[in-house]
Amino acid sequence: MTKKKIAWITDSTAYISEDLLEHPDVYIVPLLITFGEESFEDGIDLNTDQLYSRIRTEKDVPKTSQPSAGRFAELFETLKIEYDAAVAVHVSSKLSGTMNSCLAGSELAGFPVSAVDSKCMSYAITSLIYKGLKLAENEMPVHKIAEILQSEADKSENYILLGSLEQFYKGGRMSGTQYLLGSILKIKPIIRINRDGAFELFDKVRSDKKAIKRMIELLGDAYESHTIPQVQIMHGNVRGKAEELAEEIKSHFPRLDIIIGEISSTIAAHAGEGTIAIIWQNEK
Repeated sequence: MTKKKIAWITDSTAYISEDLLEHPDVYIVPLLITFGEESFEDGIDLNTDQLYSRIRTEKDVPKTSQPSAGRFAELFETLKIEYDAAVAVHVSSKLSGTMNSCLAGSELAGFPVSAVDSKCMSYAITSLIYKGLKLAENEMPVHKIAEILQSEADKSENYILLGSLEQFYKGGRMSGTQYLLGSILKIKPIIRINRDGAFELFDKVRSDKKAIKRMIELLGDAYESHTIPQVQIMHGNVRGKAEELAEEIKSHFPRLDIIIGEISSTIAAHAGEGTIAIIWQNEK
């Protein structure tokens, strides 16, 4: 049997488009979502509709955890029969230990994996995978592809309007002081994942409308300085709201390609239903 050269590994925080879902060389390892004593694999045992339904009816917010090294090793034991190596693009290592589990699984299975820290999540991961697949068409070595993708990760920008301040706080992603101020003053925090791959409070506004306006302003600032081929709008079960944002962006930047997608259950467990995020890549 002739081996395929490269397998592509990612996790369930990524936005998995239809073509990636159907791609024969792309493999998704799910993170775990836990309600009390019950654990579910994101996208396999639990979808976003089920997640939101449980959050609405249960007092405790769900917890998330990385896949085990053994889960990755099991996959790699299978892949090494058909593939020479893999490129793995994962959620920011500052937000999850998923990439470390992947590398540990690689050692256990004796299968070479070049890992890329996306320093982000959602469509930012997806964009890197698309770029990697393109690079692989030229038969570029695996380690070189990973090296280029790691540098590409720094081009991503993202701004997030949380659907649930309480979930974000209870999930350990926000300090008690920030949560208290936001709750008392009814402030709408704009969150972003910074260049180090960590969450930070970027700005505070008084309403969703002002938050959306601010996010479009930030896109405009980047648009003046960089080539931005596409903007991705990710949402937590509020497609209508995402479509309105897309129309607003189109009115300012008519040539900009816009993709609308839904955040995964793992992200929704922290950010909450109603979340809206915009992501783009500053290509030049």
